[in-house]
Amino acid sequence: MNLLALETSTDRLSLALLVDGRLHAFDQAVGQRHAEMILEEVGALMRQAGISPRDLQGVVYGEGPGAFTGLRIACGVAQGLALATGAKVLGVGTLAAIAEESGASRVVACIDARMSEVYHAVYEKQQGAWVTVQPPGLYAPDAVPLPPAGEWTGCGNGFAAYAEALRVRLGARLVEVRSDVAPTASAMLRLAAPRFAAGEGGPAHTAIPTYLRDKVALKTSER
Repeated sequence: MNLLALETSTDRLSLALLVDGRLHAFDQAVGQRHAEMILEEVGALMRQAGISPRDLQGVVYGEGPGAFTGLRIACGVAQGLALATGAKVLGVGTLAAIAEESGASRVVACIDARMSEVYHAVYEKQQGAWVTVQPPGLYAPDAVPLPPAGEWTGCGNGFAAYAEALRVRLGARLVEVRSDVAPTASAMLRLAAPRFAAGEGGPAHTAIPTYLRDKVALKTSER
């Protein structure tokens, strides 16, 4: 299958295109320019691969959690491409993508959710496939669920924003921290490809972000 992945949940614009088994990727810190750049860079990847949008069979999008505006951008572009081409859409979680990108086998994934909270999940690779040990949730850093006993790698920018609180909370279970690991479109493609092969994926309207939080910012009184 020719698959395109879109990840815009952080300050990075991450895109990946898989055509005839060859990967074409774009990953760059763009601040808040995702909406401005995404279609142009998608077009550049397609020209590089020698295909048009109608050659796509699947569009993968970072479903969240993450920055609200970023999630809507990836979701909206996935919906538009699917409507125009008939491609199926499939969401991949950003925390799962962090685990896949890390290269570790036991991962505590944390993304800075602002407002003194983190998006958190725990994954373990078993027989080559990721198992969700603790599903994505929103927590104060000093109240994240403890993973099972053992050695875990902490990944994601939540470990940069709340390093001390997470270190104290996770204690000896945390044997390594890699706060620079971010969700990438390439990791999402690796997670999505077997799901597409198994018949997953749906029409455009099924592309829906996963927010985990309703509030965008604290009130003045809360600050």
